[in-house]
Amino acid sequence: MSDKHVLVLGEKETFLIRILLKKQKEAGIECEFVTWDVNGINLKWKDAGLITIFMDEGVLPGKDALHFLVDKAMEDEKLIIAIGENSSIDFIRNNVPKELLYRTFARPLDNELYLKTAGEVLEKTEAGEFRKSILIVDDDPGYMGLVREWLKGTYKVSMANSGLQALKWLGKNQADLILLDYEMPVTSGPQVLEMLRSEEDTRDIPVFFLTGKGDKESVMAVVSLKPQGYFLKSIEREELLEKMKEFFILHK
Repeated sequence: MSDKHVLVLGEKETFLIRILLKKQKEAGIECEFVTWDVNGINLKWKDAGLITIFMDEGVLPGKDALHFLVDKAMEDEKLIIAIGENSSIDFIRNNVPKELLYRTFARPLDNELYLKTAGEVLEKTEAGEFRKSILIVDDDPGYMGLVREWLKGTYKVSMANSGLQALKWLGKNQADLILLDYEMPVTSGPQVLEMLRSEEDTRDIPVFFLTGKGDKESVMAVVSLKPQGYFLKSIEREELLEKMKEFFILHK
């Protein structure tokens, strides 16, 4: 299986769902059907690049399974397509965060449009277009390169070796989070943060300081500037990834 794999969820594998599965496979899209069962969804979850909810008339997903699905999709940043009658689509819109719901299709389903949409999502997912964008700002190319290696499998990662280069990059690109070296020469981390906060386009970007000093006085100086947080440069890869994942889950 790969990111070109669609997980189709429904109450049972009906004739219409079998047709949908067949058309996806004919289009070169790997797919499989799973009923609204938490264990089944969890078992098949890892390889899915896209979730398709197929609702028969008058049959809605169970609340426990839907809640589990939404939590997993938010955690792993997977997108959802929903297919159903108008009332069923309204139910999904009311229970699935809009950032997870890529598109809805009313029945009877336009199969060609669905296949085109599913293919589009899978291609963008495989290319990493839906990943969060991280900008690392640090004057130490060795450390910056190390952090990039840690993050590049999960996020889109860009680098800047100075505050001015970071501001120039942000003039043309968007970042979902900035990892900013606190102790930089010429333009320090606090100065860069001040410049970011003074500009309308960058003031709301979350900033985490990277600092090599873990003593109480140094930490208090970092915290006093009210960034979203800070990481000691001695942090290990798994801890950094976990803390960043927690941050994005909490700030959906």
